[in-house]
Amino acid sequence: MSCLVKFMENFDTYAQNTWCPGCGNFNILQAFKNAVNDLIAKGVPKENIVFTTGIGCHAKIFDYLNLNSFYSLHGRAVATAEGIKLGNPALKVITFSGDGDSYDEGLDHLIHAAKRNIDITVLIHDNRVFALTTGQFTATSPKGFKGKSTPEGSIEEPFNPLELMLASGATFIARAYSPKIEHLKELIIKGVEHKGFSFIEVLQPCISLFNTYQFYQEKVYELEEENLTSKERALKKIQEWDYKNGENAKIPIGIFYKVQKPTYEEELLKELNSSKRNGGVNIKKILEEHL
Repeated sequence: MSCLVKFMENFDTYAQNTWCPGCGNFNILQAFKNAVNDLIAKGVPKENIVFTTGIGCHAKIFDYLNLNSFYSLHGRAVATAEGIKLGNPALKVITFSGDGDSYDEGLDHLIHAAKRNIDITVLIHDNRVFALTTGQFTATSPKGFKGKSTPEGSIEEPFNPLELMLASGATFIARAYSPKIEHLKELIIKGVEHKGFSFIEVLQPCISLFNTYQFYQEKVYELEEENLTSKERALKKIQEWDYKNGENAKIPIGIFYKVQKPTYEEELLKELNSSKRNGGVNIKKILEEHL
């Protein structure tokens, strides 16, 4: 009687992990490792998986994963991922970014990647604070947040990133909560397998500067996957919690929206192939039309 044992690679590196004990990033790291193992078991070559990071606590994940990767500039992780995908459309390209990294520093890149529907997966580590620089408010910090740049409390209202992504054209929109590792793993796999721009926001408590564990534990619930192609239904669910104080609101996690549309790289390659058939590639014309 034989027993088939599934080999699970841990992707560890020699780097010492310097995240704070209790940081939500540990859960994201484990969920991603589990997801990559499952993707490899499904037939995705390990060498075809590549990820980018920005700058922030999230970006240390670059040091802890033995996979093809690129440590980019602050706010530029999404743009870098787009370039990698266009360079080799066969790759599975994932971006790790933070709320400060992509909602503040690199918001324009995030919006345009969603608008283009380029086939990459973006995971936002949203701890709602600039943690690496020890405590400034971000675009998702609640009004009244007291930090290094706002000792008397921020006067700004946060925006809802999922609502922004829906308006920008993202074709896969989801939210996760970092302690729910198995749930997050499944969302990552579904996001990577989706053909088009996949956006997954991960509510990731910062144990040191904005500890939201108890807040989320009392309010998070998992969505039923139904009617995912309805923008109206998605918006209604997205707006259940508006990232403001939200003491009385429940927080849905799961997939809010999923549709199929032509991807940016498909349209661009179609244009290139058409140009070749017509006697050559007019690079200047293509750049003017698509960038």
